[in-house]
Amino acid sequence: MTEHVDLPAPHGAPVTGPAIAIRGLGKRFGDVVAVKGIDLDVPRGSFFGLVGPNGAGKTTTLSMATGLLRPDAGQVFVLGHDVWADPVAAKQLLGILPDGLRVFDRLTGLQLIVYAGLLHGLSRDVAAARADELLRALGLTEAQGKLVVDYSAGMTKKITLATALVHAPRVLVLDEPFEAVDPVSAATIRGILADFVGAGGTVILSSHVMDLVERICSHVAVISDGLVLAQGTVDEVRSGGSLEQRFVDLVGGNIEVEGLAWLRTSSD
Repeated sequence: MTEHVDLPAPHGAPVTGPAIAIRGLGKRFGDVVAVKGIDLDVPRGSFFGLVGPNGAGKTTTLSMATGLLRPDAGQVFVLGHDVWADPVAAKQLLGILPDGLRVFDRLTGLQLIVYAGLLHGLSRDVAAARADELLRALGLTEAQGKLVVDYSAGMTKKITLATALVHAPRVLVLDEPFEAVDPVSAATIRGILADFVGAGGTVILSSHVMDLVERICSHVAVISDGLVLAQGTVDEVRSGGSLEQRFVDLVGGNIEVEGLAWLRTSSD
């Protein structure tokens, strides 16, 4: 039986239920079933980590959850709004940092953030003021006049995060937000996200770094081969051990290295 998902309350009243509710989500690419009927709840106000090996279906799941990729089956609700039946309402609540999405990289960093704000209905003055604050917070003020095409990978990640934040969303969906980001910038981003969650927002992020997820996330789901193997609070999922060990136990696979004796042979 399908679980109940609260629909938007009338007249702007608050709604209850998870920030993101995924029900029976499935996706096939030719003969490959990438996502196999996933059910997942992301609690409101949580810092939620989605972890899994390469090819597990994390990016495909997040792409469907945010309306970037149409599912073959299932539904996704963002704060009660059906992403595919009511996409405008759902996407107004979302800030998205997808993996590998092309940006308008012939704009400057400042222009890109302002443009994102205008697309979300902000006035130019408000978008420019918020862009200035975001550039300063992310350490990009000196690069604001450079074309994004000339940014490093880490700078591009930060400017894309800024475009996801400029309209003050209620839910952030971030695919590998710390990839290619230096430690100082990573600490800055963690602080911004922690403040966002502390103010009532919800963050869901994918990552391969178990230690990072264990340190910053309140909840986690382990996904492998298109299925959710475990979900809950970090303490519930790790079951008294480390999240990394629990992940290995759930996902399986051989972590013992065989062969390569020639690498261990000393030479004169």
